[in-house]
Amino acid sequence: MARQLRLSLKRPAPFTRDTYIQGPSNAEAITALDAWPRWPGGALVLVGPEGVGKTHLARAWAVQTKAAILEREHPDVAAAAGRPVLLEDVDKGVDGEALFHLINLAAHDGASLLITARKAPATWPAELPDLRSRLNALMVAEIAPPDDEVLGGVLKKFFRERNIRPHDDVYPYLLRRMERSIPGAQEIVRRLDETEDGQMRPISRVLAREILEADTENLDLFEG
Repeated sequence: MARQLRLSLKRPAPFTRDTYIQGPSNAEAITALDAWPRWPGGALVLVGPEGVGKTHLARAWAVQTKAAILEREHPDVAAAAGRPVLLEDVDKGVDGEALFHLINLAAHDGASLLITARKAPATWPAELPDLRSRLNALMVAEIAPPDDEVLGGVLKKFFRERNIRPHDDVYPYLLRRMERSIPGAQEIVRRLDETEDGQMRPISRVLAREILEADTENLDLFEG
């Protein structure tokens, strides 16, 4: 019964700034986003490793600005004329000529371009010489791996979404030992939730230790 009730309370997390956990690791990116529409050349690149919240921030910006969200594989350049545009995961591959035109369009009145990527524009391939110069001139804001403030905040958020109230000492224990990523935080909360439901045990430091130690034992098996 507790399992059914908890699942019924879950809702997809909206991409809003109110639901984005802020801290030192993402302060640079938030400051840069808030400078819109005064970005140099009308464009900004959000850079950071997977799972740090680039998409969350970018989609929240897109909602705020009513931006067109383009498909990376086939970006519709015509849709970018005179309006804000979001293009994600550009370092995974995008048509160079299309990207060149999108950057140029961003400098026009009423237009802007937000790009997300795991690596900085200087590392992206660019066969067009003019594209390379455009990439080198882009404004870049980095999101670093989550600090304790961000990681603690997302843990509380994920527990709250599952209607769970762990013991107070669970948070500092997890922060010292868990994988330092937002997907890692989501996974540990999911496993704590499923273990508690299956065994009717409280979400405690003891339970957290058992799960983390099980991860270490499994890793040792693979490395051995």
